[in-house]
Amino acid sequence: MAVLEELLQRALAGGLTREEALAAARLPAADLFDTAAEVTKRCASRTFNLCGIVNAKSGRCGENCRWCAQSRHWSTNCVVHDFLPAETILEAARRAEREGLTRFSLVTSGRKPSARELRSIVEAVRALKTHTNLEVCVSLGLLRPDELRILKEAGVERIHCNLESSAGYFPSVCTSHTPEDKKAVLRAAREAGLEVCSGGIIGMGETLEDRIDLAIELRDLDVPSIPINVLVPIGGTPLEGSRPLASEEILRTMALFRLIHPQAALRFAGGRLSLSPETVREALRIGINAAISGDMLTTAGAAPAEDRKLALEAGYALEVEVEGDTNASRA
Repeated sequence: MAVLEELLQRALAGGLTREEALAAARLPAADLFDTAAEVTKRCASRTFNLCGIVNAKSGRCGENCRWCAQSRHWSTNCVVHDFLPAETILEAARRAEREGLTRFSLVTSGRKPSARELRSIVEAVRALKTHTNLEVCVSLGLLRPDELRILKEAGVERIHCNLESSAGYFPSVCTSHTPEDKKAVLRAAREAGLEVCSGGIIGMGETLEDRIDLAIELRDLDVPSIPINVLVPIGGTPLEGSRPLASEEILRTMALFRLIHPQAALRFAGGRLSLSPETVREALRIGINAAISGDMLTTAGAAPAEDRKLALEAGYALEVEVEGDTNASRA
């Protein structure tokens, strides 16, 4: 018990070091999960944050990310379309707002937008800021500092750029860009006055140690919003035959992320439909306090109504109430 109390105090004091996290990973699951749950209760926001995304430009990506259906290097059934009209994006955003979401992100395929696409993105962002109360995020690849400043001026609040995996493992799943390319975007976004969001995908063949390294790298960048995706193996990609992670391994990962990031928004993202209801409830207890709700880019996601219900059952407050919510607590 003394070991667990020391672990708890270290986490509460600002998060575990890499060495402490490696030691914690060897604890019995029940002890690790209970400790993470206590840190979640004491340090993390008890208001559940829900955001949505729109696949604003899909497919034909020149990058070779081995998990991604949108890469032109793989033969998949990915839907392909150019940047959506601002009216279509606004319609999706309004639907998200009606469903209780408070953030909305425009996501595009490709290394980065062209100058013409950036103008269209700015137009769409301005429409969202004019006609909704949503906080606007974008996930647009390897943006330059001048492009980040343009987006900030248009009304974007947050830049999303996933590290995806640890710096040591990333070359095993992508060679067309580097972790440092991604980190440079996050640093430049901060310098431009933007918030940042970055996380990763688990289940791509990496070890638990790789996941701990990813969590430490995100803390070094002081990332406050961390999406955790569970790989959905997509036919035609090099990872289509990946073995699914066991539920306990997924939960161990989430618990360790919470012990390394006591105050962060740990965000359910892609792949959680494959989890059992018991695993989802335990994830909410031990660390998850936010979610990307609705469909993902090329895979199905959880319905916002279901996410709100699960958050309330786990004891979280909601930022906004939606008709039909029961026992809702407004933040």
